Amino acid sequence: MRRVAVLLAVVLAVVPLTGTPAAAALPDELAHVGDARQVIVVSGRSWTSTYATVRAYQRGTDGRWRQRSASMNARIGYGGWKWAANRRQDTGQTPAGTFTLTQAFGVRGDPGTRLPYRKVDGNDYWTGDDRDAKTYNLFQPSASPTRTWRISRSERLAAYPRQYAHAVVIDFNRPSGVRWDAARKQYVASKRADTRLGSAIFLHVGGSGSTAGCVSVSRADMVRLLRWLDPAARPRIVMAPASAIRRA
Repeated sequence: MRRVAVLLAVVLAVVPLTGTPAAAALPDELAHVGDARQVIVVSGRSWTSTYATVRAYQRGTDGRWRQRSASMNARIGYGGWKWAANRRQDTGQTPAGTFTLTQAFGVRGDPGTRLPYRKVDGNDYWTGDDRDAKTYNLFQPSASPTRTWRISRSERLAAYPRQYAHAVVIDFNRPSGVRWDAARKQYVASKRADTRLGSAIFLHVGGSGSTAGCVSVSRADMVRLLRWLDPAARPRIVMAPASAIRRA
């Protein structure tokens, strides 16, 4: 019996348990890192799992990538993963791909990030109204009576004080050419987001389980990442199941 137990222990040490993530991929192995010198890698366990691991890497002056902190436990969308180009709104899927990280916000004050940071209040929304392409996937500082987007299809950010204590915007399906429409008191975009793909994909503080498509980590890890991120380092986030992360 003792010999069998020893043999079983050896087998378990050699063969990984089902569902555990594959070996970490370094940024040099990823397809679309470009000129980034900071990369966050979100590696999922499978296409259907809602669990993931987050690792943060920085490229040094010697050109080598180094992991900046311990790996972090994360949750993703309740619908698992979907390649970004095929993702659809309201599916609860997290878009797989590589995206820039350019701004942050939170119900709580700036914890010390170098990213542009906005402290949000009870009047601030993130629009997801697929009938209003000009404002789709944009921050809006108030629900003006003259607005063109529907509150019922948008997120009131302060309604999630735990999850949105701090958040980084993941630039998935983001519009450009953003300007302030003074008449409507809202932001609009000239180059519009695709209203089929979904909006409001963030890296934020975890709640009680999986997300609606975002990536969530503990609050302590979120603060640690915010204090590390630097727009001068052109940060990117690479997100996918471990089996596809090198193509994301």
